[in-house]
Amino acid sequence: MTPRPQGSRPRKPRSRHAPGAETLAQAALAVHTVANQGRSSDVALENTQGRGDRAAVRAITLGTLRWYLRLAPAIEKLSSRPFAELSPQLAALLVTAAHQVEYSRGAPEAQVHLAVDASRIVGESRASGMVNAVLRKFVAQRAELLGQVDADLARRHAHPRWLVDALVAAWGDRAEAMLSANNQHPPMTLRLDPAQLPREDFLRAWRALGRDARAIEWQPDAVVLEHAAAVQTLPGFETAAVSVQDGGAQLAAPLLDAAPGMRVLDACAAPGGKTLHIAQRTPDLGELIAVDDDALRLQRVRENLERGGRQGLLVTADLRTRPASLAADSFDRVLVDAPCSATGVIRRHPDIKLLRRAEDIAAFAANQRRILATAFELLRPGGRLIYCTCSVLPQENEQVVAGFLRDQPAATPGGWSAGLPVPPGLLERSVGWQLLPGGDAGTDGFYYASLHKRQAEG
Repeated sequence: MTPRPQGSRPRKPRSRHAPGAETLAQAALAVHTVANQGRSSDVALENTQGRGDRAAVRAITLGTLRWYLRLAPAIEKLSSRPFAELSPQLAALLVTAAHQVEYSRGAPEAQVHLAVDASRIVGESRASGMVNAVLRKFVAQRAELLGQVDADLARRHAHPRWLVDALVAAWGDRAEAMLSANNQHPPMTLRLDPAQLPREDFLRAWRALGRDARAIEWQPDAVVLEHAAAVQTLPGFETAAVSVQDGGAQLAAPLLDAAPGMRVLDACAAPGGKTLHIAQRTPDLGELIAVDDDALRLQRVRENLERGGRQGLLVTADLRTRPASLAADSFDRVLVDAPCSATGVIRRHPDIKLLRRAEDIAAFAANQRRILATAFELLRPGGRLIYCTCSVLPQENEQVVAGFLRDQPAATPGGWSAGLPVPPGLLERSVGWQLLPGGDAGTDGFYYASLHKRQAEG
């Protein structure tokens, strides 16, 4: 055995797989967890914590989920067996590799080679030949295959057909722009606490780091970064002088318009971005109570408040009925950020395309109606309630509020808060207001309605 030259470093053992194959395999397994097991992408990516390639795995996973419903029909045509007859991991790998061929900057032939190695990593070594054959056909024929797929509106934009039909029914000619917007990478929008960090000071500090951002004209405390950045690099993030929050979500606290001394309830509060905004906007509230039915998610609310040095009472409760710990007619302001289909934030959470079902909408609407009724019961006469969702479906928005108004004589619709700038492209509905993804404001899709409780007569 030839001795190693003195002072030389021992060679690292050579990997059995090409560099990048492990990353592709992990992304494919995450896609499988979402597409075949019905878990969220956040859950699917939990086991990537601590991996050096975590960012790459996440990017490939979310990109594949974004285009899954366009790529899967094209790839399935090349397989000798329908996807239903393949192992779920193998089907997910084929679609994930197809995403890399079509949407990544890597050479298509190199992506095929990585997928063959990845098939062995995910436990499908016997199918490596099939993976090679199918993906080589896809490389050669993808323009024709995807051209056929794109003849269909739903497949062209990689959305489930039920959702496309619902958007067309609700929004007509606006629907296709919404579908296109859902496939765009979302901007990183920040909300600043002006008491700690005025917007011009942040922009000056950020540009001093050689980076750029722009102010949002209709949001005096918001900026959009030119390029996304890790939150740890944001000046003021540790003290909540800076928070990551979409511009549409930043409307909740101003619309609520809480004043000093008021008792405020943030219903369905997790993860707490809006709770913190309320506390920062009106630091001398009488009391701020945040409620959520998930104790683990409520911990996120606590962390947000602590980051900003703010306090609030946290209550774990299901507000579909009034908990005994919360008295009727006891809050001056109530925010109901209702659980919903999240069809307005698909660009941030493309897994929604695969996880949501048409039958979910009626169930969401029923729960929203019950939560709204409870929240209104907690509101004092003369108080204001803001109902909001990140949905773009009228069944969860104006139809829920209109039905509640018909049944609750003490409730009256309120107007837009005085002095609050109106976002460009804001649509006035039969009751409330809607922002659409891809609209002039550049936000996610959000719905807002303001309700007032009449004072008792006599």
